[in-house]
Amino acid sequence: MSSVDRSSRPLSRRQVLAGGGGLAALAVLTACNPRTSAAAPGSTAAAPGAPVRSATLTPQVTRLDLGGPVVDTWAFGDSLPGPLLRGTTGDVLRVEVANQLSTGTTVHWHGLPVPNDMDGVPDVTQPEIEPGASFTYEFTLTEPGTHWYHSHVGVQRDRGLYGPLIIDDPQEPGGYDVDWVIVLDDWIDGTGTTPEQVLAGFESGGNAAALTSPRLGGTAGDVAYPYYLLNGRVPGAPVSFTAKAGQKARIRLINAGGDTTFRVALGGHQMTVTQTDGYPVVPVTVDTLLISMGERYDVEVTLADGVFPLVAAAEGKTGQALGIVRTGSGATPAADAHPSELDGKLLAYADLHAAAGAELPQRNPDVSYDLVLEGSMKPYRWTINGHAHPDDQPLPVSQGQYVRLRCVNRSTMYHPMHLHGHTVALRASDSDATGPRKDTVIVLPGQTVVTDLLADNPGQWVTHCHNIYHEAVGMMTRLSYQT
Repeated sequence: MSSVDRSSRPLSRRQVLAGGGGLAALAVLTACNPRTSAAAPGSTAAAPGAPVRSATLTPQVTRLDLGGPVVDTWAFGDSLPGPLLRGTTGDVLRVEVANQLSTGTTVHWHGLPVPNDMDGVPDVTQPEIEPGASFTYEFTLTEPGTHWYHSHVGVQRDRGLYGPLIIDDPQEPGGYDVDWVIVLDDWIDGTGTTPEQVLAGFESGGNAAALTSPRLGGTAGDVAYPYYLLNGRVPGAPVSFTAKAGQKARIRLINAGGDTTFRVALGGHQMTVTQTDGYPVVPVTVDTLLISMGERYDVEVTLADGVFPLVAAAEGKTGQALGIVRTGSGATPAADAHPSELDGKLLAYADLHAAAGAELPQRNPDVSYDLVLEGSMKPYRWTINGHAHPDDQPLPVSQGQYVRLRCVNRSTMYHPMHLHGHTVALRASDSDATGPRKDTVIVLPGQTVVTDLLADNPGQWVTHCHNIYHEAVGMMTRLSYQT
């Protein structure tokens, strides 16, 4: 996913180039016309003359070269990550999913308040797309920022069924010279086992890896993966990103992993965090950050002269993903490069505050719910409020209500909790009116995380742990709008 610099002056968002390496830009089928308004959350309505951006995703069996290791797996076409889908707020996205697998699948649009029947959750919002069948997802792009798409069936996401989705805001001034999309992943498929076999081993009482992390407050994950990938490549054959010294880079980080939080740093640089999960925050500068499964961070960096390792270390595990940033001459960093920034100032949620205009106005909640997170490795069972989906107990809400969700973690594992169809505001206290807007939030062992949301997108919306194995055994419940 390297990009080619074509100008030394700052670019607007409409001018930036996304990284390549298998991420092909989505074609515009109609001319770009001025838009008078954006659609409401969950709406398929678009302004008259809105451009339609169309693509086809083909889930299929394929063979992929990860930069040395060659694996038989599933992917959207023959690229990893899948094709980059990109549009502008107000555009209509129309994606046909033509299933060439031998089993059913769906696509979920992670981070987007799509109409409920476009959300891609089997048996909740749509039936699975059967083998040989097609389904067309269509909705208006309302939320700018860094998002992604992935299968929402079983543990399919822990193969290669995912890709980035970038929505540009024409009102954003830009001010950066290069725009790089970074997709991180943990990889096991085609290495002698499959994600389905891993899950079956857990369910039959097999042992998980003993993985711990002080930063995550306990167990770091259930799976010791053989490979960690950055844009589909192992550290021994990293992707390179090329720019000029002194230029400003926007780096969009997406964690598509199944069971791994990554600690990310760029050697020789600090990173200024500007967005999380697509929403702008008051800029904060750090050396490193943790990004859990499903989370996204946008950072800006003024690039020094030389060759630098962009490292995503698997937190609490052995191994890392690697990319190379080149602005001048120098030796290529080793696959196991460990820049000092990885041990420097670490971003905390407490450092994040919603930027002006991105806040969720605070008020007393109309309804509050606790989501008690529990589970164990033996038996392999992970629950919310003592129940596993589909035998969960839905959380009833009504249109227009202000809803408080308190995630209470009583397990020894951290859980990245993701809510579909909405964003939430983190609340550090009852007086916190500037908590960052997110759709995926890490809840550490023994921790309670308080979030607020506005119920403005009717439907049946799941909220679940984004550890793919916890989700697959039912660590999921529903926010259920009442009619």
